[in-house]
Order: sequence, then structure tokens, then C-alpha cells
Amino acid sequence: MSNSKLFQTFFHIGLFTIGGGYAMIPLIEAEVVDRRQWIAREELLDLMAVAQSCPGVFAVNISIFIGYKIRKTPGAIAAALGCILPSFLIILAIALFFHQFQDNPWVARAFRGIRPCVVALIAVPTFRMAQTARITWTNVWIPVLSAFLIWALGVSPIFIIVAAGLVGFLYGKFIN
Repeated sequence: MSNSKLFQTFFHIGLFTIGGGYAMIPLIEAEVVDRRQWIAREELLDLMAVAQSCPGVFAVNISIFIGYKIRKTPGAIAAALGCILPSFLIILAIALFFHQFQDNPWVARAFRGIRPCVVALIAVPTFRMAQTARITWTNVWIPVLSAFLIWALGVSPIFIIVAAGLVGFLYGKFIN
């Protein structure tokens, strides 16, 4: 396993993903867990939890953590560059030529058509992660309550993460 293979894998993932970091999850899972078997599914879930809780872009965070897990600092750099470079090049090309096609109705329709696909690309890995995290009908109230507290009451996600970590620690120490 080389750094160039890490770069190539994340470049491919970044090149063919539309919709941001969460839309990358199925491709990352397919490449890193299923196809190449670099890390286990449970490790990916743990790395994703850490990547979500860190500041910054999720896609870059997860690529850095996977790269570091596999090849330490050089792997983290290779994976991050592979993840970032396709988006950078595409945005650069769009910025150079956007004024020529910004009012084109075909382009507007294409982007409207992509939106539902992005929702599906995010929903599928969310359900897979729920299965891997053993979220069932008896404990689904935890993420639902967390989302409600953040959305409706404006509770800080940082508070939710710290509280969940503390409750999980106490539960594991005294009950489990």
C-alpha cells in the first residue's frame, strides 16, 4: 500500500462525488472497506464520528483520518490532497467559464435534477451507519432527540456531543 494509491483512491472518490462529504460516504465505504479492505466497517464508523466532531470539511477530515490510519502522516497528506484536488480543479474550471453558461436553462435543469440524487446519496449511508452503530427502534430516540434539540431548541451540537460522550462513558462504566 503506497501513498500514491491512497492519493489515487481519494482522487477518484472526490472526482465522482456530487453533493459534498456526506455523499462521499458510500464511495469511501465501497473503496476503503469493501474493495480494498484497508479498514473494518466499525473502524470507518468510528473515524466518521471523529471526523464529524472536528472542525472543518467532513470529506477532508475523513480522508485525513483514513490516510493517517493506513500510512500515518504521509498517508494523511496524500489522502487529503487526493480528496481536495478534484473539487479544486472543477471549481476552478467552473469559475473560469461560469459566466458563459450561468443563464443556460439546461444547466439550471441539470442542477435541479441532481438535488434529489444527492439526498438519496446521503440517506443510504445514514441508514447503513445506523445499522453498524446498532441503532434500533428501542434506541432510535437518541439521535432523534439530539436532532430535535439542535433544530428546534437551538442547543449547541458541541453540548450534545459532550453530553452523549459523558452519558456513554457512564453507561459503559456502571451499567454495561
